[in-house]
Amino acid sequence: MTEEILELSKILWDYHHLNHILEKSDIIMVLWSQDIRVAKRWVELYKQWLADKILFSWWIGRLTQADKKFQWTTEADRFAEIAIESWIPKEKIIIENKSTNTWENIIFSAALIKDLGITSIIIVQKPYMERRTFATFSKQRPWAKVEFYIASPQVSFKKYPNENISLETLINMMVWDMQRIIEYPAKWFQIYQEIPENVMIAYNKLIAFWFTKNLAK
Repeated sequence: MTEEILELSKILWDYHHLNHILEKSDIIMVLWSQDIRVAKRWVELYKQWLADKILFSWWIGRLTQADKKFQWTTEADRFAEIAIESWIPKEKIIIENKSTNTWENIIFSAALIKDLGITSIIIVQKPYMERRTFATFSKQRPWAKVEFYIASPQVSFKKYPNENISLETLINMMVWDMQRIIEYPAKWFQIYQEIPENVMIAYNKLIAFWFTKNLAK
């Protein structure tokens, strides 16, 4: 991978991060991932007493489906197992294992917690999906006057690729998420977000370098 590609990718990585300051909330909502570092992050937050309940929301993501070594029933169920292994009480765990996109994460999860009086949520997601998650929840949330904060594993761009997520896969995913951030406000899926010029330049250059594996036609 060339230095130019790495520099362009780091620009997208930084843009996708929101760096929210987390506040104590009613529930931690964990969205889809095959990345166990996401699990470690919500365990950290729960054990810091930042919330009293955890909701796991997702069926099976495309990366998990594509990787044959993952034999999970659903990602939500696997993360719930990790929670129990981490000594989190079963009665504190809520599982939503039918959703297949972020909009369904919101709608299906809201149905499960509608009677709990939720006023604040910490949403745990992969690092490169922070901004898109925020934009989608801001537009689609069915809860009135609910505060939400976005969190993700505390890991650098340089250290994020590993044996399960290659650097090429990461860059393709970041470019894909940028496409959604650009196009989805017009479809009413997300709120509009300002995109700095250097971010748009990096996005277009990475497309020119053929990081287009996940782009919608």
